[in-house]
Amino acid sequence: MGIRRINRDYYGGALILLIGLGVITQGLSYDVGSLKRMGPGFFPVMLGTILAVTGTFIALGAKHTATAETPPEWRAWTCILLGIAAFIVLGQYGGLLPASFAVVFISALGDRDNNVMSAAILALAMCLIAVVVFWWALKLQLPLFGWGH
Repeated sequence: MGIRRINRDYYGGALILLIGLGVITQGLSYDVGSLKRMGPGFFPVMLGTILAVTGTFIALGAKHTATAETPPEWRAWTCILLGIAAFIVLGQYGGLLPASFAVVFISALGDRDNNVMSAAILALAMCLIAVVVFWWALKLQLPLFGWGH
């Protein structure tokens, strides 16, 4: 028999709203400027506003549902945290491509529906996107490969 409670969307939306409000608060400590002359605080304030509005809509859309308690997804949590740790280490010592591959591959293994092959294909696709967006278009100062640095 399920327990009557507000689903996770309510709490997730509230968390996104709070993060958005925090970003807005920090962004307002800089000069915001205008659309013609954007200051350093313009982007954080706009991003925080988008987050706050999105979080509000998610929280308002939450429904009271009868749900059974489900245990935490420890596999997913572990893979995501290991992926982030691998990105930090490999980004420092290996470069953009090994770090990008590792974070996506390891994190994708946290989904029980993924297998090693689908995680590898996803990681390779994201490496291609990372090269185009971060290395080529944005000229991010992170080498593609940097073994031994």
